[in-house]
Amino acid sequence: MFDEKRKVVLIGTGFVGMSMAYSIMNTGGIDELVLIDVNEEKAQGEAMDISDGLPYAKTHMKVIAGNYHECRDADIVVITAGAAQKPGQTRLELAGINAKIIKNITKQVMSSGFNGIIVVASNPVDLMSYVVKKVSGLPANRVIGSGTILDTARLRHKMCEYLNITSSNIHAYVLGEHGDSSFVSWDNAYVGCLKLYDYLDRKGIEHTELEHIHQEVRDAAYKIIERKKATYYGIGLSLNRLLQAILNDENAILTVSAHQDGQYTDEDIYIGVPAVVNRSGVKEIIKLDLNKNDQEKFNHSCKTLKQTIKETIDQIIEDKA
Repeated sequence: MFDEKRKVVLIGTGFVGMSMAYSIMNTGGIDELVLIDVNEEKAQGEAMDISDGLPYAKTHMKVIAGNYHECRDADIVVITAGAAQKPGQTRLELAGINAKIIKNITKQVMSSGFNGIIVVASNPVDLMSYVVKKVSGLPANRVIGSGTILDTARLRHKMCEYLNITSSNIHAYVLGEHGDSSFVSWDNAYVGCLKLYDYLDRKGIEHTELEHIHQEVRDAAYKIIERKKATYYGIGLSLNRLLQAILNDENAILTVSAHQDGQYTDEDIYIGVPAVVNRSGVKEIIKLDLNKNDQEKFNHSCKTLKQTIKETIDQIIEDKA
């Protein structure tokens, strides 16, 4: 892993994957990007199209369409393939459909001899990360879901608008499932070096406004899907941010879907939590001190995921087909 050539393989050349690819073109940091899709001609067309703009990009990145053999010497494989979320459909309803797709993809990635880091963005991302970990046999720290990294970006954006403070000075996190049971731990939110509640009190802002902000963040995807059928720019940028943190060995704290080993009481599930990310993958999960109410919300989020794992996901993983 991580020799002189930085190679990333993207599996799934839909809107999410190609939004990530376009974001990478504008930031650089990757030497070779390989596109894989069940529709080989689409992958070829995307590689041709995006390569045309390379003379004006900040990178000398090579972009090609390829197959699963290309995963063998890749540093990172990013999986964005899968059925899209339809209007009115929850992420968890996608579980059975996408688990079969992700299982098959993971088996093909590993058959190449791949030994790097897998980043999962296919929804429902916490469950799909669990599938990849179980099927791949990779160490848990080297399978990372996009988790609530986008939800957290949405939260910081909304708070930036509401408080008129730049988002880089807003430190707040969305925890839990990347879905309807996510929540914000307001006790652990800061504006600069001030606790959020203290900042609101100084400004005479009612704490009740925070729930309105959270509702907007939680429902953002549904509203976007209603209007344009899919979300992709935000998650594309978020995935690029995650890749840069890995490749540049940043030790950055990001709210990814990380494997739980009792840090927040539950074990053997993937769920969104703040974690230190570097070249090893997830170096460390940051354990926040949750109040009783937040801990109950986190437990509920875990229960929601574990129920689907028990009823649907484990059966698909164990199926030898």
